[in-house]
Amino acid sequence: MHRAKQWNLAPRHPAAEELASRLKVSPLIAQMLLTRGISEPADGQAFLRPSLAALHRPETLHGVTQASDRIARAIRDKDKIVIYGDYDVDGITASAILWHAIRVLGGVAEYYVPHRIEEGYGLNATAIGQLCDRGARLIITVDCGITAIEPSKVARDRGVDLIITDHHEWKEEPVGTEPRTQTGTKDETDGTAPSLGTSLPSCLPHAHTLVHPRLPTGGAPYGNPHLCGAGVAFKLAWGIGLAMSGAAKVSEEFKAYLIDATALAALGTIADVVPLVGENRALAHFGLSGLKESNLTGIKALIASAGLTGQKLSSFDVGFKLGPRLNACGRMGHAQLAVEMLTTADAAKAEEIATYLEGQNKARQAVEKKIAEQASQQAIELGYDGDDSRAVVLGDAGWHPGVIGIVASRIVEKFHRPAIMVALNGTGDDAYGQGSGRSIAGFHLAKALHAVGEHLEAYGGHEMAAGLKVKASKFEDFRHAFRDYAFDAITPAQLIPQLRLDAEATIPQCTEALVRDLDRLGPFGHANPRPVLCIKGLEIAAPARRVGKTGDHLQLQLRKDGRIIKAIGFGYGKLEPELKVGGRVDVAGEPTTNEWNGRVTVEMEIKDLSLS
Repeated sequence: MHRAKQWNLAPRHPAAEELASRLKVSPLIAQMLLTRGISEPADGQAFLRPSLAALHRPETLHGVTQASDRIARAIRDKDKIVIYGDYDVDGITASAILWHAIRVLGGVAEYYVPHRIEEGYGLNATAIGQLCDRGARLIITVDCGITAIEPSKVARDRGVDLIITDHHEWKEEPVGTEPRTQTGTKDETDGTAPSLGTSLPSCLPHAHTLVHPRLPTGGAPYGNPHLCGAGVAFKLAWGIGLAMSGAAKVSEEFKAYLIDATALAALGTIADVVPLVGENRALAHFGLSGLKESNLTGIKALIASAGLTGQKLSSFDVGFKLGPRLNACGRMGHAQLAVEMLTTADAAKAEEIATYLEGQNKARQAVEKKIAEQASQQAIELGYDGDDSRAVVLGDAGWHPGVIGIVASRIVEKFHRPAIMVALNGTGDDAYGQGSGRSIAGFHLAKALHAVGEHLEAYGGHEMAAGLKVKASKFEDFRHAFRDYAFDAITPAQLIPQLRLDAEATIPQCTEALVRDLDRLGPFGHANPRPVLCIKGLEIAAPARRVGKTGDHLQLQLRKDGRIIKAIGFGYGKLEPELKVGGRVDVAGEPTTNEWNGRVTVEMEIKDLSLS
């Protein structure tokens, strides 16, 4: 028997009709704006028509002015600059953004991306030392570094300036620790050290400059605390352009580049699942448009490999088609290739790498499927599906560390509990495990890892996703400590899958015009989910059908008041025996258009259903 999720229907807002009239949209769209906290017509217009004016000035972001001045000096002096990235989409695109920016402005830049398996996440002291040996005069991190205490000391001791740009959580400092003022390393030009005049937590690494959207600025906080790594890199690139121009505006050539760079920023923003509101939504909106028209050779090759050339791109395309191809390189091999694709001007080279990424992505899918099956079985055997379980912690020596993050997401979807997957490399004294975790709403994963950090070698991340390293000998201790922490922190109510419903609708309201209006609420993602409507009291008008190659999906014809609408439920095929002609169901779903033989119809993509 299918057990429906808990439906949370937003109450009908009395101001919907008036707002709809003022904005010239349907009452359903007005209702959805109101549920998103948008009640003023001007705010509604701004939401429906995103503008680049929503982007905050770069100098308001902590550290950008100081970092930009230092990078501008390095560009003018032709110093060797190295961009130290990360192996996920956010880190890959952030690396490409700064690499292109420095090159457009006449600088010399190289990039370095650590190997996911051999080096792990973030800065490592060995790599920093090697970069110094190779003549780096300035190292800029993207999407990493905020916890890199020891590696930052290597750069400092070698006299190489280190600029850290990141958006992840830093490790909390012990109670009673005195804050420090960011002063950075000695400025080679005038013998002084740059100072931001702000007190920073003493647990942060010592660097020339820290650029982070949630660090104190000495004044008003930055207007968008949820920038991803690529978003931070975009702001820094803008700041460098201003520093090089010496004016309040960048040059026309660099302005053209920044417009191109929104495509890279959109890839990172959407793939890193940061809240798509405010500035992030504006970056994603214009970047999605920019992807289609991009002048960057690597972007063109990536889009072509996904069969999307010339098409209007959505956040779905980034999340499920483009992003996985970029990620596959770092998961199954080395992400350095993905950065090379996004920075090369050689079309043949870009196409060659894109084809390779396609193969890597298919290999990743096969490995992921196998591990997901094993993990699900292990979770059931360990009783993680029981009512007394609040979190899932799984480990195995046969798992590929490059895909465990994706599998952790699958486990969260299946068991609706925070999940941590650990790929162990053995069982001896020197063996360790690389872990990746995903969370549910209301459970801050990075803070949870901090609470049990005594059992870990390293960890980092944010509320919904995190990574860790644990000795194999301490894995069981970590498992028990994490589960105990989760048991105290998570209530039983949090374990019930929730489904937010924006409004109740009727079949006649589900039109092509409504689907077009719903699309205007995008780009969709975290904090701005695709609207879900419910239609209640529907009669099953024809036999339910299992569709798809393996019959995993469900197709229904539903009727009410003489009107019929088709519905498709991906992954709902197993419910077919329960759905009899003449039976009644309530359906929650997303209205979509389906084109067949030149005829366009509107159908519901089922997100849940409840037998009446």
